[in-house]
Amino acid sequence: MFMALPIFLGGSSDVGGFRGASFLGMPFDLTKRSAGVCNDCSHVAMTYTALATLLILGDDLSRVDKRSVLQGIKKLQLADGSFAATALGSESDMRFVYCACCVCYMLNDWSPIDQDRVAQFILKCQNYDYGIGQRPYLEAHGGSTFCALASLVLMGRLHTTFSPARVEGLKLWCIRRQQTGFQGRPNKPTDTCYSFWIGATLHLLECASWVDKLWNTSFILSTQSKHVGGFAKWPDTHPDPLHTYLGLSALSLSGDLELHPVHAALNVSQRTVQWLHHLHTTTPPHSHSM
Repeated sequence: MFMALPIFLGGSSDVGGFRGASFLGMPFDLTKRSAGVCNDCSHVAMTYTALATLLILGDDLSRVDKRSVLQGIKKLQLADGSFAATALGSESDMRFVYCACCVCYMLNDWSPIDQDRVAQFILKCQNYDYGIGQRPYLEAHGGSTFCALASLVLMGRLHTTFSPARVEGLKLWCIRRQQTGFQGRPNKPTDTCYSFWIGATLHLLECASWVDKLWNTSFILSTQSKHVGGFAKWPDTHPDPLHTYLGLSALSLSGDLELHPVHAALNVSQRTVQWLHHLHTTTPPHSHSM
């Protein structure tokens, strides 16, 4: 894993996390500081996927600099409740809200996040049609809807943030995205990844039984390559790792008994989450707080 060297940005704490690769050539060494470190900052999405990957592999996260990771999450939250991707500045939207919530859930420490502001940001992103956009006033989208719902579920704030009417409206917006598989927005083609993004959202809303599983499964399997394996976004299209992973996750949520059950909110297997919860019982919460 490519853990970024914590950056000293002034104040009392360093900012750490993971980056996507070591292409800048800066080795992870907590004893060193250099002028070049500022160009080697972590990214919240890479931090989420790195921690998830370590847990999938059975790691106990004991080698992770949790304190600097959590300080990094704190530094990313903006005044409107959303999160930037890096401490040096970037766009801010629902993707990074989700990643930050996943990191805090996995490290069993919510102290870096102002959860009230997160919940208010998510509420403002729900549209007139009850779907959820990347930011306020943006079009509702399957991916951002999943990120918002999963964040609320991980925080335990779904039903304190959304009224029953908003929840019911969101259920209808999601199920109306099923054609054979699922589309991400109205008037768009079906796409394998949305069988997870929308399917997992319906699972989190406790209405997965509304899905026509036969249609959904048939669509996903129709995108599988007969030559090299893997899943594509559409039939007769080249497969790729993203759609293969999300296609398998969607099949698992549909009850494929040959696949490990998936934890819908974290998008990892239930086996991985059981290991994570075991770590939580052996590591007291806030033992690595800032």
